[in-house]
Amino acid sequence: MSQQNVEIAKRVIDGFNPRDVQGFFADLKSYDDLFTADLEWLPAGPLALQGKGYTGYRGREGLETYLRDSRVMWARIRPLAEEYRDLGDRVLMLGRLHVLVRSSGVTLDSENGVVFDFCDGKISRMRAYVDHGEALRAAGGAE
Repeated sequence: MSQQNVEIAKRVIDGFNPRDVQGFFADLKSYDDLFTADLEWLPAGPLALQGKGYTGYRGREGLETYLRDSRVMWARIRPLAEEYRDLGDRVLMLGRLHVLVRSSGVTLDSENGVVFDFCDGKISRMRAYVDHGEALRAAGGAE
């Protein structure tokens, strides 16, 4: 089952497009096929700014809100996966994140790591980090 989890994580990263909420889900099959109803999404930006008390986005509505919010903040956002690690009920993606800030026109390039937690073959939680070390620690110290 864990290789299937890697394939699901790849599809989510490849399909990420904050400009088109419906397109995101259309490209990835349906929400219900990929995510648990109580999905937790903890993107790196707000987590870094708000700290440990940040609760992120919940469920389909939360993910849709995040995608709409991203349109306001970013003119372009592109996660580039370099490596996926199969950790059983977790998948770790390490790569880079390229963004163009809408308000300033500034481009940013940073490390990007996403930890995908799975429950019964669906993503139950996604946690993003702008530091590979943090992502590795969050994934359970998978060095």
